[in-house]
Amino acid sequence: QVQLVESGGGLVQPGGSLRLSCAASGFTFSMYAVSWYRQAPGKERELVAGISSYGNVKTYADSIEGRFTISRDNANKMVYLQMNSLKPEDTAVYYCNAKRAELAYWGQGTQVTVSS
Repeated sequence: QVQLVESGGGLVQPGGSLRLSCAASGFTFSMYAVSWYRQAPGKERELVAGISSYGNVKTYADSIEGRFTISRDNANKMVYLQMNSLKPEDTAVYYCNAKRAELAYWGQGTQVTVSS
């Protein structure tokens, strides 16, 4: 059974940090590119960061401005998103996505709320 399970979300003050994790199972994880998306209330889901299957290519949304870092551990089938200098506009549900050709899997999401 294919699963992507996100964790690590929560409530944090502006300027704080969080580390999101995505645990994969049920497919050949190392062959998939993985991305983090987010969706704020009333807005469309947007790409936040992506990492290639081997981890050598990383991409980020312009809005991240160098504050987030994506990484992966293929041996343990994990992907991480380190988020620093968080802003209220980063508040959203964050989703993990694994994609290879026409195949794509989504997790259920983890809520991140940035508020004082």
